[in-house]
Amino acid sequence: MKIGILTSGGDCPGLNAVIRGAVLKGVISHDTEFVGFRWGWKGVVEGDFTSITRHDVRGLSKQGGTILGSSRTNPFEGEHGGPENIQRMLDENGIEAIIAIGGEGTLAAAQRLTDAGLRIIGVPKTIDNDLAATDYSFGFETAVEIATEAIDRLRTTAESHNRCMVLEVMGRHVGWIALHSGMAGGAHAILIPEQPMGIEEICHYVDSVRERGRAPLIVVAEGFKLDTMEEAHSHLGLDAFNRPRLGGIAEKLAPMIEERTGIESRHTVLGHIQRGGAPSAYDRVLATRLGMHAVDAAYDGAWGSMVTLRGTDIETVSIAEAVGSLNRVPQHRYDEAKILFG
Repeated sequence: MKIGILTSGGDCPGLNAVIRGAVLKGVISHDTEFVGFRWGWKGVVEGDFTSITRHDVRGLSKQGGTILGSSRTNPFEGEHGGPENIQRMLDENGIEAIIAIGGEGTLAAAQRLTDAGLRIIGVPKTIDNDLAATDYSFGFETAVEIATEAIDRLRTTAESHNRCMVLEVMGRHVGWIALHSGMAGGAHAILIPEQPMGIEEICHYVDSVRERGRAPLIVVAEGFKLDTMEEAHSHLGLDAFNRPRLGGIAEKLAPMIEERTGIESRHTVLGHIQRGGAPSAYDRVLATRLGMHAVDAAYDGAWGSMVTLRGTDIETVSIAEAVGSLNRVPQHRYDEAKILFG
């Protein structure tokens, strides 16, 4: 079998480990031939790919980013887009299946293409950990480690100047990065999309911390909304899938906190630092296992399925199940963290 691999959407630590795991499993167990599409769906639409051999993936699991490149291209748009054109390109090049490594947008596109008859296996990739059909996705644990280190560093400068620090982390629809890093770093409030909150309650936590002689530190997910806001804060336009590019809520909150409490407040947006660098050991192992099982799913003919982590086992579910709902932070998990606020 000749399989094409792509990485699409936002990059994250562990993508290269998936590629390595898939190639090694395919070559060793099935004598598979692999090609890699450059720049995600863009490479599929344009027929831009390169051969991937066992030699090409040597030592790749520890490398961040993706050797194939990524983009937020919509495979249904453009002169060469759409399932008919893509299938024609695959047939002309003898490519029998695609392993699509990506998040919500990538897998939604993969589902539509599968419904049109293409042979695709999905691998979940999202540092947000927002796909409901998997317990955890690779890249999340590394992002949490990076955010936790940022909290530790911000705490020292906050204490030095007796300031309030507001750290913005990623999390479009769900607050897992904020929740885990905030708990690990001892944040005094954690603000997530699932739990709108009023500015007065936030300031109550800030005042409580100051009264104890501490410098307040707040972690906020980019998708958090104040209870007076109808939509998450965005001023950066739309991406290729017509979703708002979020960011800037920390910059909005810091002056509001300072105005109401009189405490000098500063904001920091962690941004793409969360996506960069080498993956953690946990993410290397998880990504490698997902890549290996994706190849098995292809040989099982489980088209339209996605490999997933359930407990400590790798299983397969339909892509439709993966993109049908979000893995939101449940109320009881937020209530646990809330005990630690203030």
